Order: sequence, then C-alpha cells, then structure tokens
Amino acid sequence: MVKVFKKLKPEIVWRYFEDICNIPRPSKNEEKIIEYLIDFGKKHNLETKKDTAGNILISKAATANKANLKSVVLQSHVDMVCEKNSDIEHDFLKDPIKPFIDKDWVKAEGTTLGGDDGIGVATQLAILASKNIEHGPIECLFTVDEETGLTGANSLEPEFFKSNILINLDSEDEGEICIGCAGGIDTVAVLKYEKKDIPKDSVKKIIKVSGLKGGHSGDDIHRGLGNSIKILNRLLWEGINKYNIRIACFEGGNLRNAIPRESFAVVLIPNKSCNCFEEYFNKFTIDVKNELSVTEPNLTINIEDFQSNIKNVMSKKSQLNFLQAVYSCPNGVFAWSKKMKGLVETSTNLASIKFDKKNKIIITTSQRSSVDSSKYDISRMVESVFELSGAKVTHSEGYPGWNPNTKSEILQIAKDSYIKLYEKKPRIRAIHAGLECGLFLAKYPALEMISIGPTIKEVHSPSERLNIKSVQKYWDFLLDILKNIPAL
Repeated sequence: MVKVFKKLKPEIVWRYFEDICNIPRPSKNEEKIIEYLIDFGKKHNLETKKDTAGNILISKAATANKANLKSVVLQSHVDMVCEKNSDIEHDFLKDPIKPFIDKDWVKAEGTTLGGDDGIGVATQLAILASKNIEHGPIECLFTVDEETGLTGANSLEPEFFKSNILINLDSEDEGEICIGCAGGIDTVAVLKYEKKDIPKDSVKKIIKVSGLKGGHSGDDIHRGLGNSIKILNRLLWEGINKYNIRIACFEGGNLRNAIPRESFAVVLIPNKSCNCFEEYFNKFTIDVKNELSVTEPNLTINIEDFQSNIKNVMSKKSQLNFLQAVYSCPNGVFAWSKKMKGLVETSTNLASIKFDKKNKIIITTSQRSSVDSSKYDISRMVESVFELSGAKVTHSEGYPGWNPNTKSEILQIAKDSYIKLYEKKPRIRAIHAGLECGLFLAKYPALEMISIGPTIKEVHSPSERLNIKSVQKYWDFLLDILKNIPAL
C-alpha cells in the first residue's frame, strides 16, 4: 500500500489517519472501525470496553510522575459523512477513501475526506500508542453515528467514563477554542402526489443543477452558498406556470446536515413550448449564475434529452402543490446572535428531496439554534409550510445545545498553553454546528469541556480539505494542555 502521508508531521498522527482512510465507516455502518479500535486496544494492552450502542472507551494510565493529575477524556466520533461527485464510482460501504496531497492540503478523490472526524480519531490513537508523551490518566471515547443523529452520544451510559474534563476533538479551525454549540432538530415532510399519463406531443428532458460547493449546514450556512434544490425548484415553478411543463421526478441533496450540491428533475415539455422554454432556461441560468457569481463560481445548470422510459408524470395540481411548498420553505440563516458577534443563532437547511415508488415525496430539513425555544420555533415554521400542502410532518427528538462556560478551569489551561506556544491569544467562540458536548453535559453535569481541532474546510462535501500545517500546531497544542492538567 502506498503511504500517501509518509513525509507529513506529526508522523504518528498521519500514519493512523491513513489507516482510518482505508476503513469504510459510514454513519450507522461503523462495524469495521469498531473492530479496528478493539483490536488496537488489545494490541497495546489497554483497557478497552464497548457499550450497547457501539461506543468504544480505551483507557491509558498516566505516564511517570503524572499519576496525580486529574483524568481527562478525549473524544471524537468514528463515522463520516459520505458524499461524492455524481461522476465518481465509489461504494462507501466497501471502498477506501483515496486521499492525496495538494500543496498545503489533504483532499480526497471525488469524495468526502472524512477528516471530520477521522483526524480526531487518529489523534487519540497516536496518544494511546505513544511512549514519549507526558500526561495524566487518559480515557479515549470514540462515539458512533454522530453525523446522522448523535446516536452514540445520546445512548451513552452515565458511568461509561470517569473523567470530569472532556476535550472534544471535532472542531475545524486551528487557533480557536470552542466552548459552546447550537442544538438541532430534523423536520421531515412526506407529501403524497397523484400520477397522470404522459402528455402527448411532448419531449422528455432532464434538468441538472450541479457544481455547487455544498458544505456543512451549521458551519457554512451563513456563507451565501447556493442550494441546488431551491435553484431547481425556482426554475420549475416558472416552467409549470408559463410553459405547462410536467414533472416526472425531482430529486436533490442527500444528507440532512449537508447543504445540497446537486439536484435533477425529469420533465416533459410541450412541443409548442420548447423554443420559449429554452429562451427562459438560458435567461434563468444567466440570472442565477450572476446572483451567485461570488460564492458559487462553478454553478452549472444543464438541460439534455432524457433517453429512458417514463411511465407517469405528476398531476398538475400535485406538482404545483409540491413546488409551492418547497418554494415557501425557509432556508438559510434565520437569526443572528445578539450575545456573540458573528454567530448564527438560528438557521434551517432544506437538505434533500427523494421520490419513492409509492407516490410519496420525502423532504428532509434540519433546524439549528443556540436558543432552545428558537430551535422549536423554526421547526414549527417549516412544519406549518408543509402541513399547508397536505404533507405529514414528523420531527426527530433533537439534541441540546452546549451553553458556554467561560470560567472553566480547562479553558484557562488551554488559553495559557496557546499563548505560551504561539505568542498570541486563541479565539474563544461558540459555533452554529452541533457537537456531542451538549448531550455529554446532560449525562455528566460536572463536566468541564472544550473543543479543538485542526483546520478543515468544506466538510460534508467532496471539496473537504484538511490543512497539513494546522495538524502539527493542533497536536502540539493538545499535548501541552495534557501536560498542564492540574493535580487532583
């Protein structure tokens, strides 16, 4: 096997990250990475246990002269978001990620890299395996299914770990210390539609929106990125009202916590309207590209002949009802924090649309807020839009936010370490993305927590990239924190 990261530092972290890239680990399918972790614990003669949800805890005793320090739990999640470009053949259940180095960054060939949170897992393994690092008692917690519901953290048993200090390794900006995050909830609408026979004297076309950056529905929601579902819906809404087109299928997006990058629709256009619709399509494409020229320079909207058979189309009433509901659905930043400048307080993401074989459309959205009441308020707003269209709407249980503790001992230790190492203050912030920390705090009320990590950009998309130099800085920072944990 070619060692892609052979020359990168710290060598031990990159070695384990390369191992992890070779292990398929989609959310809810983490069996292989769990087996790897259990084998790792046995190989290094470390106490290893697994709970009923699949979470793993590996414990390591203190190094010489550090046994009197307080115990610390290091935590990351083992699953990854599985997104790929449409022209890439990749089975996330079987195929390894194919990382490569591009100047200062590590990327993957056409898929998500899994730096979120594979680099956190690799860091834990490097600490557990190392013989020359000073630290007190260490517990390494590896949670499952963070990306599709925080199932592992939610199922964690109250006595699974013993430490009262937790360092989460799931942040994505070196030089920042995260001390709070938003809570979230998913809202799913199931809309029934009526089928009709294919209209005569029509041509079959497929319209595709692609080339968008996508990204994390928490970290990137404020960047003014395009939503492929919203763009395609806008085009089709005008198409059915002015040119009498008919929709056979509309699909877009994939994951609830990813901004949708690609969408497509199969449509039938009346022969008599083809020329007029083509003129409209060209103008629409120019307008939308102009609107998003700064944030989405690679946006592509294509229309091509559709060669496969089509059995039915949506009824005129059903397709208008569907498109109006999607058009009305709020998407993006809803409110900014009044307490912390530059922090998104509340947002909603129109994440995916899927047609099934039983005349149903499944529309998945997710809402986030650092204010619990606002989280439910925005979810009810989305619910109301789709209930007005006749859809059946359900909500997930949701997860709590993490209320910042600016007075915690571990925060002060981390601040002092960063200033000592780099002669500048770290940025202390809360994030709009969701972390497992809120769920940990609910089960372990005495916990003091921070979250740190190297710099990762455009997570949850095939453009995900991990900054090489930031990994070394983050590693040195974490080791200095561990060395300076206070005594019991």
